[in-house]
Amino acid sequence: MNNGKVKELVVISGKGGTGKTSLAASLAVLAQNAVIADCDVDAADLHLILKPSVMERHEFKSGNAAVIRPDDCTGCGLCRELCRFGGVTLSGAETGQPAHRIDPVACEGCGVCVHFCPAGAIDFPEQICGSWMISETRCGPMVHAQLGVAAENSGKLVTLVRQEARRIATESGHSLVIVDGPPGIGCPVIASLSGASMVLAVTEPTVSGEHDLERVLSLARHFGVPVSVCVNKWDLNPDMTRRIEAHARRGGAHTAGRIRYDRSVTLAQIEERSVVETESDAGRDIREIWKQLHLEE
Repeated sequence: MNNGKVKELVVISGKGGTGKTSLAASLAVLAQNAVIADCDVDAADLHLILKPSVMERHEFKSGNAAVIRPDDCTGCGLCRELCRFGGVTLSGAETGQPAHRIDPVACEGCGVCVHFCPAGAIDFPEQICGSWMISETRCGPMVHAQLGVAAENSGKLVTLVRQEARRIATESGHSLVIVDGPPGIGCPVIASLSGASMVLAVTEPTVSGEHDLERVLSLARHFGVPVSVCVNKWDLNPDMTRRIEAHARRGGAHTAGRIRYDRSVTLAQIEERSVVETESDAGRDIREIWKQLHLEE
């Protein structure tokens, strides 16, 4: 398969809970020696199946937040007056010694208070928003991350994870990167699929699944990324499955296959294994989907 260019398969879904991560883990096992990237940085859980051993851990810094130095603050209140987000609070006024402070939750990092403070008493340090790791798994190298609670810039962290995964693939001679993308169609999803070689969209045979898939297909078309579609738990609603597949084909997508409802998927998760590492009908379905993706050509 290695033709000198790294291929990147991104597994996404229009919403959470469709089986996206379980499928991505199985594909990583089937690929063997691919580089794996968990780009669901807001709620990463691929590590629960692949059990990575962390080799490197790095801080993720992004954005700034204001911090008032109490000893230098004159208490003029200009920062509180100018802040449109209610990020500056006042305490101690009843004692005649008012003190201003920045509420880190309310602060939007706009820097207005820093710019206009007449005493220059406000610092504007870069914020640590989370961490990202390079690990080893039984399937190959893995790059993953953890965004901090209520932290922003998840799209920037997704981009960083993808860049590191591609760097490792290029330097170590791997020809494939498998990305477990975030759910939905927002900023982190855009950051995970722009420039990818192929998207595998996972959906369910429901009305909401059909609607969410259409949003994913529209997004992929916008970025010009080829899409394959997989219907999970297809046998729960065969008529809807056929409708979704027909709709996907009309939208220019390739139907990669179906995965039947199988309790073995849950049992595999309990055992911290991927579905294809068990003797199960769903595992056999996923193996057929892997063949349909033609990534080994």
